[in-house]
Amino acid sequence: MDKKNNFKTFDLMGIQDCQRNRYPLLFIDKITEAVPGESAKGIKCFSYNEWFFPAHFDDDPNVPGFIQIECLVQTFIMCFLTLDKYKGSKTNFSSIDKVKFKRKIIPGDTLEINAYLNSLKRGIAKGYSESFVNQEPACSAEFVVIIPNVFDKYFPKK
Repeated sequence: MDKKNNFKTFDLMGIQDCQRNRYPLLFIDKITEAVPGESAKGIKCFSYNEWFFPAHFDDDPNVPGFIQIECLVQTFIMCFLTLDKYKGSKTNFSSIDKVKFKRKIIPGDTLEINAYLNSLKRGIAKGYSESFVNQEPACSAEFVVIIPNVFDKYFPKK
């Protein structure tokens, strides 16, 4: 924890301590700033060695939309998985809304992601992420993510 600025940073191993995504589906490289319960900033550096570039496409390699969305949500879940009580919890999508793709992302680009938690109640996290390449908007989306081990406690037992 950076005592002066009240935020945390996470390398790849630290990210894996907080969330359950692993290679080949862990996409974010670093969390440069996480304010637990509020926000997170992450980065993803795309190199031509990524497994999806040869198939998408060999004559015009670019990052598929689902990879961009996954980068956004992996940064978003760090807004709340950095809280001790949720660290390492499984998460599931409930909804993705207002997705916008604003530029092509190619090998060599670095995606800078800003994520914000609007609310977290009964295991339901709501918020959004936006990303940039060289300070130009790249993509954005709103998310509702469920933490099943918390959410399930609010259902009556059979």
